[in-house]
Amino acid sequence: MGDGRITGSRVRRAASIAGAAAGVAARSATAKAVGGDSDARRAAAARQQLKSAEALVKVLGGMRGAAMKVGQTLSAVDLGLVPEEVRPQFQEILATLQQDAEPASFRAISKVVTQDLGGRLSDHFREFAEEPIAAASIGQVHRATTRDGRDVAVKVQYPGIAEAIQADLKNLRLALKLLDVIAPGINTGAIADEIRERISEEIDYELEATNQRSMARAYRGHPFVVVPDVFLDLCRERVIVSEFVEGERFAEARKRGQGERNRLGEILVRFYINGPMRHRLLNGDPHPGNALFLDDGRVAFLDFGFFKRLADPEVESLLASTRAVHAGDAERLMAVMVEIGALEPNPALAQPFLEAYDAMLGWTFVEEELQVDGTRTGEMMRRYSQLQGHEDFESLTLPAEHLVLMRSVMLLTGLLGMLEASNSWFSIAREWLYEDPPVTELGMLEADHLARGTLSYSAR
Repeated sequence: MGDGRITGSRVRRAASIAGAAAGVAARSATAKAVGGDSDARRAAAARQQLKSAEALVKVLGGMRGAAMKVGQTLSAVDLGLVPEEVRPQFQEILATLQQDAEPASFRAISKVVTQDLGGRLSDHFREFAEEPIAAASIGQVHRATTRDGRDVAVKVQYPGIAEAIQADLKNLRLALKLLDVIAPGINTGAIADEIRERISEEIDYELEATNQRSMARAYRGHPFVVVPDVFLDLCRERVIVSEFVEGERFAEARKRGQGERNRLGEILVRFYINGPMRHRLLNGDPHPGNALFLDDGRVAFLDFGFFKRLADPEVESLLASTRAVHAGDAERLMAVMVEIGALEPNPALAQPFLEAYDAMLGWTFVEEELQVDGTRTGEMMRRYSQLQGHEDFESLTLPAEHLVLMRSVMLLTGLLGMLEASNSWFSIAREWLYEDPPVTELGMLEADHLARGTLSYSAR
């Protein structure tokens, strides 16, 4: 167990990255030097990729903060660049970043709680487990009981995490160089820029608590989605106290039968894509560690730091642009983007822009049953990087809701790929895209729930 405070030294953290990067480069050179037939070279390259993945996990897992957030994001996608025969081992190595990081000491964590809430720990909690039930990139979670008997989960930021994140942000491009062997062709600079823009919101737990409260209201009484209630009287800048929910982790849910995995995949799609259009609350972090699968078939969703509240005009622009992509109407898509100020009018850019959007959203438009291919996320990342880096799109300024939705769709694609979930995905998308009535069992359950008067938060 860690001794508490996370070091914020940029020099020390950079040295850790540089050492790992040197090891990765050396292994890459060794793999290239292997002679013999192509099978031997491929086998050597595969071994080096696995070792590089282990190095990446070791460095990012120890850093926490922004750097580990990058690792967790990448662990949720399949870049499609690793040989198929070692892909399961590769994903298994990266999956360790999806779950538990090395926790901080109970002494350090309890100090953060008492500093934020005041008084002693016993003034607020009747019981507080010393061992965490989860540890991730920015904070860790402990089970506790409040003075009035509520069973709660207490998420606490690591002490010193804010300073460490500042060091990470300065070192982030160096850290991402570790990906050159593992994922060549990905624009790591674009990844660094996005993390830099979003990470400050994620360390504001008071903001996250209000986001979670809004989402919990929207899904109260829902037949298959659970968002734990938060107790705002016990939430502070570095502490979130919410209803305790117990469930199975994503790695275990992947072992279920095909029918159950299809059902879970539909729930994920309904929450991360259909939900925002109905409730005007967009969660941009579909991540294996942010869902718990309950014994009764419901799915609990956690972590609302990467979040966007949508206004009606923003929803309308998302609908209009997505309908244009579905119709294959490049001119209409360009017109929508010009109207919202994302692009200067240029007919020559219409088709490449449509192709980039279709690469990211195309699987949601397939009419027949489709098992989502997780390797699509690699192509999605490359298309997104090309779109941002292409000289003809220098004036491109996508609104926040488009960026958050695209990130959400990309990570969701990775989750569905890991589940190997099948469905007629467009039959689900039609509900929000064209207001068609639901045709699946889950869709009808949800419609019945809403019809019985449990309105979305946005309608209250």
